[in-house]
Amino acid sequence: MKFVYNSLIFSALVLCFSSCVSQKKYQEALSREQSLMSQSTQQADEIVRLKGQIENLQKDNARLIGQIDEALKKYSQASGQANLTQKQLEAEQQRLLDLRKLLQQQSEAVENLRKKMADALTGFNSNELTVFTKNGRVYVSLQESLLFPSGSAVVNEKGKQALATLAQALNNSPDINVVVEGHTDSIPIRKTFEDNWALSVARATSIVRLLTNTYAVDPTRVTASGRSYFEPVDTNSTPEGRQRNRRTEIILAPKLDQILQLLQQSKAATEPGTN
Repeated sequence: MKFVYNSLIFSALVLCFSSCVSQKKYQEALSREQSLMSQSTQQADEIVRLKGQIENLQKDNARLIGQIDEALKKYSQASGQANLTQKQLEAEQQRLLDLRKLLQQQSEAVENLRKKMADALTGFNSNELTVFTKNGRVYVSLQESLLFPSGSAVVNEKGKQALATLAQALNNSPDINVVVEGHTDSIPIRKTFEDNWALSVARATSIVRLLTNTYAVDPTRVTASGRSYFEPVDTNSTPEGRQRNRRTEIILAPKLDQILQLLQQSKAATEPGTN
């Protein structure tokens, strides 16, 4: 009987111990499961957070790529404009070089013309006429004593000889423009003409008629003008000075068509809005 009782007690103890061990393992397993679930949740949250960062980075990356593309586009445009400006500068430089060349040719042409006129008029005294250059033009200055009687606009015979020689040289140089300019001293006119203006203009037109009608100089090349006594070369207070002031100047200038064209091109190239 005692043996049976002891056996029952032992069995109860074994059962109780086994139950305690199973409960402990269960709790441990439950804790592990809860821990794993918590870790899984944290990992899921971390994944979501990382995905958000990746999306933000992708957006930033796209924005930066767009900015880079825009910068490259602007650089390309600026580079194109710089190239265009360089081409404009090169074209303008070439025009200036061409202009300089033409001006040099003009200067040489003026000097050659001066020599030609001086050689053609060697038969006249220096106190009757002079040939010189001024402001890029050739001046043939003929004194009153060579061309006209005092106070008259009718050319005398010796003056006609000088004009015939001059006209021949002009006809051999068809690209020369001619201005005939009359000058007087400051002594008022009292007879034939209203005033010194009228006398200076009448003398100029008288010479122009001879050059064009008698000596066949193209009239489209010739201009007549009068300066009265307002452009003296000497004082009007002495007889010698007044004598020098009574003159007719025939002013010769090579045509400037090419030079004017280049100047217009240069002006147009530098105006705003031109390419």
